[in-house]
Amino acid sequence: MVLRRRRVAQVGALGLFTAAAVALTGAPAAAHVTVSPSVTTAGSYTVLTFGVPHGCDTSATTKVSIKIPEQIISVTPTVNSNWTVQKVMAELNPPVKDSHGNEITQRVTEVVYTAKTPLPADLRDTFELSLKLPDAAGETLAFPAVQTCEQGETPWVEMAAAGQDPDELEYPAPTFVLTAKADAGVEEAAVQQVSQTTDEPAGGTGVVSWIALVLGALGLVAGGLALLRTRKAA
Repeated sequence: MVLRRRRVAQVGALGLFTAAAVALTGAPAAAHVTVSPSVTTAGSYTVLTFGVPHGCDTSATTKVSIKIPEQIISVTPTVNSNWTVQKVMAELNPPVKDSHGNEITQRVTEVVYTAKTPLPADLRDTFELSLKLPDAAGETLAFPAVQTCEQGETPWVEMAAAGQDPDELEYPAPTFVLTAKADAGVEEAAVQQVSQTTDEPAGGTGVVSWIALVLGALGLVAGGLALLRTRKAA
């Protein structure tokens, strides 16, 4: 009985330790303006979510300006009802052609969100930008952002030097790394494998489903027997 209680205590302690570890590793080292891409694959379309977690010290945020990397031509901001949005344009010399063959003479250099009502320092908000990523796997994309407040501003524009730990920066710019495209052959093989393992005969449930049901039932029985033994021992 004592041994069983000791094991339960050990399992509980391990669970608490794991939860604490996840919480610590999942939390950022410092609260700053961040970017979270829906997709990082080079050459793909993505939606970037920029998070503004706090004001300038205790001052409310009134504007957030986001610089767009030179490799990116077009950006579509998502409407945020709490802010007005402006795209700052610049001439392209020479012009470029898009995927449809149309000539593009301007690119978006900056997206500016201005608060209709200042965002309190103890509240957060997010902004979304839809765009196509450059076809340059391994490259780091930086989106320097300037957060303007009722009193002062915070320039999130610092970039880590070669070999420098980004966590050492006081005001790091939002960044992420472009990842390589998956090999087409590998993707096709994976799809075929999934198809083969999930196909079911007509009118039947499928072997995999039956196995899952049996294992689930056995698990319930084992749990019930363990509970009975624990109550008798108590």
